[in-house]
Amino acid sequence: MFGFLKKKTSKINFGHVKTDMHSHLIPGIDDGAQSLEDAVALIRGLQALGYEKIITTPHIYKEYYPNTSDVILRGLDGLRVHLQSIGIDIDIAAAAEYFMDEHFEALMKKGDLLSFGDQYVLVEMSFYYETPKVFEYIFELCSKGYRPILAHPERYVYYANTFDKYHDFKERGCLLQMNLLSLTGYYGKPVQQNALRLAKSGLLDFVGTDLHKERQLKALEAALTQSKVIKLLESKQFLNSLL
Repeated sequence: MFGFLKKKTSKINFGHVKTDMHSHLIPGIDDGAQSLEDAVALIRGLQALGYEKIITTPHIYKEYYPNTSDVILRGLDGLRVHLQSIGIDIDIAAAAEYFMDEHFEALMKKGDLLSFGDQYVLVEMSFYYETPKVFEYIFELCSKGYRPILAHPERYVYYANTFDKYHDFKERGCLLQMNLLSLTGYYGKPVQQNALRLAKSGLLDFVGTDLHKERQLKALEAALTQSKVIKLLESKQFLNSLL
């Protein structure tokens, strides 16, 4: 499986980034890896692309993926044991990608959030509309000592005509993480255009794979041959390398 990764097609890889902090690799709990075999293949693929560490982030979205901290951490333990048993040596941890809604608000109030690194918490919104209380949630996270990271801001194309909103997030203490595949057009042209604008803006703090499936590994390898991606990787030292 994933034989395409055996062939080196670019002089660079994602070793410069070092750590992927956005993926869906714990088997069977969201729309990412569905089995241990899937997870192993995806992890081998990330290693082949140069990643040294993985912080996988399953969805917590009560309506569709009602995961809990316990479910995620138990899944991580099982995955680690399996990786060790088959001789895969990689640093792997887990947090979550939280959909900002009333359930997230309740978890935040209870202090039941999975963070990583410097108290980072990965959050997301609908791709169709802004979360009504988004800046209240950002303020609450910061007030509790967390450092929120907005996942794939380029995919919220409703901000394309109000680009200053991205500056608002940064000014309120929220960091920004772009999906690398957004630059390639993987999610469509409007997202790609928004990603290019964000890449030029200097507002980005993290990059991630948002890896779910095999086809994304192939797309990530192809991305390493694209000038837009190479330029981004060479232009900035992202915070990933400090995780």
